[in-house]
Amino acid sequence: MKLLITGAGGQLSNEWEKYAKEKSLEYVALGIEELDISNSEQVSDSLNTHSPDVIINCAAYTLVDKAEEEAKIADLINHEAVKDLATQCKRQGIKLVHYSTDYVFPGKKEDQVRFPNGYPEQYKTGPVNVYGATKRDGEKAIIDSGCDHLILRISWLCGAYGNNFVKTMMRLGTQRDELMVVNDQFGSPTFADNVVDWSYKLLQKEVLGTIHLSSSGITNWYEFSTSIFELTKISVKVTPVDSTSYKTIARRPSYSKLDTTKAEQLLGEPMIHWKEGLKNLIKELTT
Repeated sequence: MKLLITGAGGQLSNEWEKYAKEKSLEYVALGIEELDISNSEQVSDSLNTHSPDVIINCAAYTLVDKAEEEAKIADLINHEAVKDLATQCKRQGIKLVHYSTDYVFPGKKEDQVRFPNGYPEQYKTGPVNVYGATKRDGEKAIIDSGCDHLILRISWLCGAYGNNFVKTMMRLGTQRDELMVVNDQFGSPTFADNVVDWSYKLLQKEVLGTIHLSSSGITNWYEFSTSIFELTKISVKVTPVDSTSYKTIARRPSYSKLDTTKAEQLLGEPMIHWKEGLKNLIKELTT
């Protein structure tokens, strides 16, 4: 099974490359300079040149706030480019693994009561920001293409590579005396190394469709940040605030926990708890 990994150099793609090397998998990883997924001709050339069995699409527009101002660019990368990629996969009989997000859901506060274990895969989408809308449209385009696909929704992605909440908190915690972090947005972090491992296991099992991958347990950004500082022994005062006190350009969901029951049944293993995943990541970042 030969893999073609798009978006090389990113948080998830770097983790995929590390995993592929450790497992001696046959793969090629292409960055935007070699493969811009919004360039249909480049996509076609890459597929013909490398003849992959599976495309792991890690390329995405992920700047949530900036997407509100760059809606056309976000849609081009997260929707239109994905639509073309899926169409070409269908034409050539290539399986497409695509990463989506918890932000496709409405994230209503009351949904925490309705779905205490998180949103199930089949629940109707209803994004509250441009980023979420473009990712939802990308999902729909893949399904409509008829290609063999595995859409994997993940939430609050953190890992050893690239920029993410954990690394930002570690940096700010050493630069400032006090931080204000929102405490009314609930979900669960997902760690990149777990995502890749689960993704490959699902590939091996030839699973198709839409699956939720995330850590078990639920937290909010405030609790998550204090756990980071406890584990890193960084001394900084953290003040909890609600979302109205911390204005952002894009609206964020109040609740975006993903139900991972389906993934656990398919994998035959439980999802790692977010606290355990965080310990593993902090260890990797600090040793």
